Amino acid sequence: MRVYFDNAATTALDPEVLKEMFKVMESQFGNPSSIHSHGREVRTLIERSRKTIAGLLHTSPAEIFFTSGGTEADNTAIRCGIVDHKLTHAITTKLEHHAVLHTLQAMQKSGVIKLSYADVDSKGNVDYDHLETLLKTNDRSFVSLMHANNELGTLTDIERVGELAEAYNALYHSDTVQTVGHYKHDLSKLKLHFMVCAAHKLHGPKGVGFLHINHKVKINPMIYGGSQERNMRGGTENVYGIAGLAKALEMAYADMDSHQNYIQDLKSYMKAQLEQNVPGVSFNGETDPSKSLYTVLNVSFPEMEMADMLLFNLDIAGISASGGSACSSGTDIGSHVLTAIGANPDRPSVRFSFSKYNTKDEVDYTVAKLKDLCAVVI
Repeated sequence: MRVYFDNAATTALDPEVLKEMFKVMESQFGNPSSIHSHGREVRTLIERSRKTIAGLLHTSPAEIFFTSGGTEADNTAIRCGIVDHKLTHAITTKLEHHAVLHTLQAMQKSGVIKLSYADVDSKGNVDYDHLETLLKTNDRSFVSLMHANNELGTLTDIERVGELAEAYNALYHSDTVQTVGHYKHDLSKLKLHFMVCAAHKLHGPKGVGFLHINHKVKINPMIYGGSQERNMRGGTENVYGIAGLAKALEMAYADMDSHQNYIQDLKSYMKAQLEQNVPGVSFNGETDPSKSLYTVLNVSFPEMEMADMLLFNLDIAGISASGGSACSSGTDIGSHVLTAIGANPDRPSVRFSFSKYNTKDEVDYTVAKLKDLCAVVI
């Protein structure tokens, strides 16, 4: 059996999305910046896709800008938001994706900003009181806190952060890559200035995403070139990808409740089976469904011989997952997220992430293999 439990890294392309992309590839090849009929036809497709996405998110099409994915969108929001608004202080956590963390740390290193880290607890929850203290004791800040942690699954209350950001006149960016298409975002109510999406996290194509920029915020482009994306992102648009992204998000919204119930049931089932079959197993991050991303389960296994081979052995058994351990020193390579929450560096951890295509049979097979692999404990 071959099992794919790494959906937080990327998801399988939905056949209906592929079909939509093929349709465009076969008949609509014009450059959307051209003024002739072939170009206008493709321009119409892009704007129709933008309108579809904006409608689902309850925002204006003018606030959606297509990008190459989440990393570019995060970098644009952070770099341009900070520089163009002349901000000198930023707040994040040590749990953020490297697209956010490395960008902010590079800006700190070059002297553009002072960077502060909001405290988190052992499950990855943000200390909102500490966040408010940081906002209160610094000049206007740039806040970057992700909606759901990609390793732990722990959710951040983006409504609460938005309220705090508004109260202290801060700009708020959230890396929402793991939650767009999995939760409904109403941008007419959320007090977000920037949010991002990567299509491949919701059964869409790789290499395309979008950045939402609230109309109250004006920034300059990060990528200059032509006048694409209303002068905000130079470069000929990824037309096929944009069509696939719009289709994927449309399908995600149509079946979101049923998929959430199905996947949450799978996650709960796997958690219960691991607890019954693997002595000493525990879990990193929140597992309360109201506080945790339903697609992610981060499992901490007992100390064992050749712990660093656990993922490799799962792969040999046909099971794809990801993970690692906390850094035990300043020199070894490990998970910066697990280190930040104080996880035991001697316990190997595996992130299992689920999609609508996974089954309980796959869970049973995986748990059986893990039971065997964890039998030899130090």
